[in-house]
Amino acid sequence: MNNVVDVIMNRMSLRKYDERPISREHADVILECAMRAPTAGNMMLYSIINIEDQNKKKILSKTCDDQPFIADAPLVLVFLADYQRWYDYYVHSDVHSYCKSKGIDFEGPSEANLLLASCDAIIAAQNAVIAGEALGIGSCYIGDIMENYETHRELLNLPKWVFPVGMLCMGYYPAGYNRVKRERFDKKYIVHTDSYSDLYKENFKETFKDIEKRFKAENKYDADNMGQLHYAFKTGADFSKEMARSVKEALKNWSSEKIK
Repeated sequence: MNNVVDVIMNRMSLRKYDERPISREHADVILECAMRAPTAGNMMLYSIINIEDQNKKKILSKTCDDQPFIADAPLVLVFLADYQRWYDYYVHSDVHSYCKSKGIDFEGPSEANLLLASCDAIIAAQNAVIAGEALGIGSCYIGDIMENYETHRELLNLPKWVFPVGMLCMGYYPAGYNRVKRERFDKKYIVHTDSYSDLYKENFKETFKDIEKRFKAENKYDADNMGQLHYAFKTGADFSKEMARSVKEALKNWSSEKIK
């Protein structure tokens, strides 16, 4: 099998790391590979913060849904959707006067710009993941960085048009670590031809068979089936509600406001 394909097919989320620090050479390779990721219009609508301050790692391990392993990760990278850099460049280039001379509005970034920048940031993050895997460095995505917007904005000194969309915890695999890959949905339920298909509706049990193996009749949520249990601990959980609140708060900045 092609080496790149082999690396991708054997990737798994790693939450326990060897104590060795990431070498400077390997960290540089990971970051350079991240920056070679595809990007909309070659604008690179993202920034990356390497969290080296141990106290900040500890704070993030609390604010990102109380996950202690974050504080132990040798390398923690926060990926930011970043339109601030381009907005500041437009201001520097006197785009305001240009727009005025042409009779058009000079507008701040919109929700669409946030989505585009988020795509850029996550694509860059995945490049970092694959580069790390190729070097024997595992990783785990932390989507909870989108929670607690106000706290993270202050902690990371984020300007108005920058939002944290993902965080990677990375470290070398421990010696003798047993890789256990989680099952995925069958391809026929994920990959469609020409238009969307809801084939899964014909057999929910078969579609969700691997997930339903985790169901236990006795559970703290008093759920009768895996769908109820999953909603209780995931989609309907407090952290999900906080994430929704946090994103709504951040979205207030991305409203295409007219710059006067």
